[in-house]
Amino acid sequence: MISFPNAKINLGLNIIEKRSDGYHNITSCFYPVPINDVLEINLSDKLDFQVSGTPIPGNKNENLVIKAYKFLKKDFNLSNVAIHLHKNIPMEAGLGGGSSDGAFALKMLNEFFDLYLDDSVLEDYAGLLGSDCPFFIYNEPMLVGGRGEEMNAIKVDLKGYYICILKPQLSISTKDAYQGVKPAKPEHAIQSIIISKPVIEWKNFLKNDFEASMLEKYPELSRLKTSLYEMGAEYASLTGSGSAIYGLFSIKPILNKDITQNYFYWVGSL
Repeated sequence: MISFPNAKINLGLNIIEKRSDGYHNITSCFYPVPINDVLEINLSDKLDFQVSGTPIPGNKNENLVIKAYKFLKKDFNLSNVAIHLHKNIPMEAGLGGGSSDGAFALKMLNEFFDLYLDDSVLEDYAGLLGSDCPFFIYNEPMLVGGRGEEMNAIKVDLKGYYICILKPQLSISTKDAYQGVKPAKPEHAIQSIIISKPVIEWKNFLKNDFEASMLEKYPELSRLKTSLYEMGAEYASLTGSGSAIYGLFSIKPILNKDITQNYFYWVGSL
């Protein structure tokens, strides 16, 4: 069985307040984008997990794909499987690739072993993997709150737009990103901006609260955002707390050699 876990972008991201448990309450709109990893699962004599593509640092047994299998194994009589993950979505970029891999693994195993778990149950398992994982169970535009686990469907359709994602050779840890943010209630609610204003006006209202400090600390990110607007983007933003910048275009953008030779880039239609 093969699936293609996809990435997400954040349409706005507001850090509302710090919680007593050390996490932060946020508001954001998660929107799926078609840049994909590849995940394959087959029966095997023993549990095996292999990774190709972009190298993943750390202990592979801590990967969310394996954790997804082990969470289900605790509650169901699962046979051993061989899992192959081909990594294409950049890591530590704010694109949710690892979270997507874990959530897609849950959905695949549910189908592979005929567990017949509905999405609400899979959402609970995904929540054990991480805050962003439940979104990928549904994989449709969602207004998220809390730590990211509170979700409500939102009507936002970017079909017909092109997206360009750029990522420099730097990684931003979540801890580093939060150190530069002062939680506060936003002047304009993300939901009302997205619903009531055209994309070309978002740049004046729709903010990612991590941007101000991250673009000042990493001038390369600021230059990439400027480049996206110079190429004709109607809206450009940091996504999540990572180091990827994306732009939304009404026509397919043409990238210059500096970008194609020096950065990870991806262009596609939504």
